Amino acid sequence: MTAPLLYESHSHTPLCKHAVGDPGQYAAVAQQRNLKGLLVTCHNPMPGGFSHAVRMREDEFEQYVEMVRQAREQWAGRVDVRLGLEADYFEGYEDYLQKQLESAEFHYVLGSVHPQIPEFRERYWQDDLRGVQRTYFQLLAKAAESGLFDSLAHPDLIKNFTAEVWDPEAVRDVIAASLDRIAATGIAMELNTSGLNKTISEMNPFPAMLVEMRKRDIPVTLGADAHQPERVADGYEAALELLAECGYSEVNFFLDRQRQSVSIEAALESLVALSHNAE
Repeated sequence: MTAPLLYESHSHTPLCKHAVGDPGQYAAVAQQRNLKGLLVTCHNPMPGGFSHAVRMREDEFEQYVEMVRQAREQWAGRVDVRLGLEADYFEGYEDYLQKQLESAEFHYVLGSVHPQIPEFRERYWQDDLRGVQRTYFQLLAKAAESGLFDSLAHPDLIKNFTAEVWDPEAVRDVIAASLDRIAATGIAMELNTSGLNKTISEMNPFPAMLVEMRKRDIPVTLGADAHQPERVADGYEAALELLAECGYSEVNFFLDRQRQSVSIEAALESLVALSHNAE
């Protein structure tokens, strides 16, 4: 068997209230897929009840850190389990988030703009859905410029909540301008395979956006956004092939907040298909 090379870079825990399975169960699937490791990236706590229905509470943060530590110890020598976080970028909360990220030894921090949460709807939503789309991509650029994150998660997520008017060409200018700003920061962006299960059934971001990212030398991380253990590394083969078609030769992950690169060819060779009997 080829040596394991890749990590699952986007996975959750039951603390976010919409995922099942503990990190050890995710690590078991990672082992079956011949992954080198698992980055646990559950939704970060936010203050004052901010979108409380889809994230851990502030008083559960230490429990989260301990949960990942225990899984790391349990799987030592088999799967490299690391502490990460998917953290919301929301204007006005930068200082809060900076302190949170300094409170534990995170290996990887995904930055997300979630247009479906009540706070986004209250502040940014409008009848002009194309205007909402433009705001979303501008916020992605601001997230990159904050310097808080290693990679930007599912970076065209807005299309699934404004699907009735989604036309990439109509917002091509704002996407291009945002990508210019993102590229200037050196941050990575994620190819998220869970997009295949959403309203617009394609990975996030869409292929033409990946091509524009490649033109700007924006590194790409890969994540399945696993909310169930069986989704660890789901769609990785197709995602790697898509990246190659869009001009990429490498895929990336982060350890100790430092980017690591693997050739797409080697990454594909390292993957093992998941047995139908996997738990």
